[in-house]
Formats: sequence, structure tokens, C-alpha cells
Amino acid sequence: MAPYLESVKSFADVPITDAGVDTAAFLEAADGLVGLFDLFQSAAFAVVQNDIKGNITGVRNRFLTDPEANKTLELLVENERKEGKATATEKLKWLLRGLSFTCKGLQHTQADAEIELSKAFAKSYKETLERFHNFIMKGVFALALNGCPHRAAFYTKLAADSTGGPSVTSERLNEDLNKWLDALSTIVVRMESFRQKGRLSKL
Repeated sequence: MAPYLESVKSFADVPITDAGVDTAAFLEAADGLVGLFDLFQSAAFAVVQNDIKGNITGVRNRFLTDPEANKTLELLVENERKEGKATATEKLKWLLRGLSFTCKGLQHTQADAEIELSKAFAKSYKETLERFHNFIMKGVFALALNGCPHRAAFYTKLAADSTGGPSVTSERLNEDLNKWLDALSTIVVRMESFRQKGRLSKL
């Protein structure tokens, strides 16, 4: 095994072509992001993690009905719309929102060496998910944010080798994490553009 970011599919390795974002690779990378929450070791974040898992499953189920026809996220949405459906499209909408929340939270953490995860993710929540949530869900997320680990503990776990080998240096960790986040942000922005063109319905 290896430090966490080296053990999962990186968003930087998700192919993006004229046809769109490679669905299979994107879902594999999203699986890796789900595992990232395990490093938080907070039961309060289970609702966030499970929501993302469920949305990944919904998109993957649609993809597996015809992997070639649904080889990009954009094609998957277009094909579903032609059938008068929006089941996977709705799942993708919420998956992208969850990924954006996580991405921005970590980007805030990377940009400010003093900020704690709870504050970074609280800021991200206001920027991404808060406007879509009712009173109950806002309370759930408030609880989750209070359960964030301390920044130092999280980065230590992120850098650690799961087999007990040497941890990666902070320079290497920051380089890998920034690359991972930049690539994820690119995908989220691309799909937002797709939405603005009226293709990702109801986003």
C-alpha cells in the first residue's frame, strides 16, 4: 500500500475529450474521494459519505446498462434525456455538488496553512450546498462540520503509509493534493458549463 492519494484513482488521471468526461474513470476517482472521509474518523460525516456513495451507485448503474453509449458523463445525460428519464442525471447533479463541497473545503485548507478543517468546510458549505438544503439537512451538516478532525491530524493520516512505511513529505503531499483538487475542480466547472447550456437538466 501507499499514502492515501497514491492508492486511489486521481481525478488528474480522468480522461477528458471532446465527447466529455470519461464516466468509468470519473466514478473510480469519486470512489477514492469517498474513502477520504474515512480519514476524518467522524461518525457525523457518515451522512455526507453515504450520500456521495449513493449518488455514485446511481450514476454507475446507468453507465453499466451500456458502457460504450454512456462512456462520458455528457453522453450519459443526453442518452437518458432522450428516453425521457432523469434518474441518473439527478444522481449526477447531487454527486457533483458533493464533490464540489469536498473540493472547495480542501482547497480552502490548502490556501490557508492556519485554517482548521471545520472552518474550511463550513466556508465551503456556504458556497456550495447550503442553498439547496432545508432546515433539517443544515442541522445535519452543522453536526458533521463540528466533527471535523484537527487539521494536523488529518494531514498526518493523509501522508501516512498504510503499511507502516515512511510518510510522504509535506511538499510531496501538497503537490499531489493540489493536483488532485485542481483536476476535480476542472471537471466540476466543465459540468457546470454543461448545465448552463441546458444539458444537465434541473441542476
